[in-house]
Amino acid sequence: MPAPHTPDPFGERLGEATARIRDAITAVAASNPVVVIDGRSGAGKSSLAARVARAWPLRTPVQLLALDSVYPGWDGLERGAEIARESVLRPHGRGLIGIWRRWDWEREEEAEAHAVDPALGLIVEGCGALTPASAGLADVTVWVDGPRDSRRRRALERDGDGFRSHWDMWAAQEDAHIARHDPQGLAQLSIVTP
Repeated sequence: MPAPHTPDPFGERLGEATARIRDAITAVAASNPVVVIDGRSGAGKSSLAARVARAWPLRTPVQLLALDSVYPGWDGLERGAEIARESVLRPHGRGLIGIWRRWDWEREEEAEAHAVDPALGLIVEGCGALTPASAGLADVTVWVDGPRDSRRRRALERDGDGFRSHWDMWAAQEDAHIARHDPQGLAQLSIVTP
């Protein structure tokens, strides 16, 4: 006897969003499209970006840059977004190799460098990723949000106690980003997770 279907509203919403983003990428008709996914912590950006990367509709592979790898510490939301824009998105748009350095959270310093090939598609995801400047460098822009309690629960399940003491400070940076840049208003696709 087959196991009963267990509803997964979060997974189902991400599946629907992946299909919408995949359609938007296909409609761009570019060989190296850029997707920028922004949203609040715990909303599902990283999970969505990973699904989009697995479902990438082009024959060539896609590169995925998670801003969690770039933010220079817990107070670095804005700086991480600037690094991604200036070191990755702008060069990619000009057909140049972009370089970003991984932030070592334990040592609190930059670590090894990574190259981004301008001939390949690119997904950049993270809080703060979508600004007027980055939207102009993207082919598909996405905003992801959800109820605060659900987001907080998912974020703390994912990152544990290491994030708990920084939640309010990070949320304040998200609020400042939203007030300054209106990322939801810049997004072609808006996803609300449960």
